[in-house]
Amino acid sequence: MKINCDMGESYGAWEMGQDKKIMPFIDMANIACGMHASDPSVMLATVREAKKHGVHIGAHPGYPDLQGFGRRFMDMPTEQLKAYVIYQLGALNGICQSENMVISYVKPHGALYNAMMKSDQIFIALLEAIASYNLDLTLMIMAVPDHLHYRQLAKQHNIKLMFEAFIDRTYQDDGRLTPRTHPDACHEDIETICEQAMKLITEQTVQTIDGNEVSIQADTLCVHGDGKLAAEIVTKLRFKITEYTESIKCK
Repeated sequence: MKINCDMGESYGAWEMGQDKKIMPFIDMANIACGMHASDPSVMLATVREAKKHGVHIGAHPGYPDLQGFGRRFMDMPTEQLKAYVIYQLGALNGICQSENMVISYVKPHGALYNAMMKSDQIFIALLEAIASYNLDLTLMIMAVPDHLHYRQLAKQHNIKLMFEAFIDRTYQDDGRLTPRTHPDACHEDIETICEQAMKLITEQTVQTIDGNEVSIQADTLCVHGDGKLAAEIVTKLRFKITEYTESIKCK
């Protein structure tokens, strides 16, 4: 199971996240592309840090919403949305090329991510944008019970999908995340977070806020890099995953 984390979300003198502490313990870095967060200098520094630790790079495009950190939905024409996504892929790709690195996947950010999972029109627009830029890029989306629907749409555009689950967020009975407006949207305890992670790895299930079990088949686990416990979470989670992997090898 791979660990992915949203990274490079600082901007100028404003610092967000603990990227240098987190990077050594993750497999995949979702790097902001300058629209919801980040700037060219931050992007370059983050790519260099990923290179240093052998971490795969993913583009993390969002709505052009620096003030709202990309968490506000923007209703824009399909062609405009596609242009914004392609622009961000190109920006990060240029910086990656300067460091002999490549982008291997795309994970939309914040409100764009949520919109993609609610609207087929927006999901298809993202597929079209990625397909027109580079068919080798994988699109990372939320692992949900109705994943076959998204697989079929992606197949029509020759785009591969990767499914992620969230370990620091709570789930509802429909297999989707509890909205951030809900008081119990996020886990605040490291042990609870790691327990949810290991349950996703070993049982491919998650316990909902109503106490029910929902099947979640994920390829990767997400840790939000802007969380105050992010560095502690990835350190402990990396140890637990390594310990679990070694125990399987010994059987």
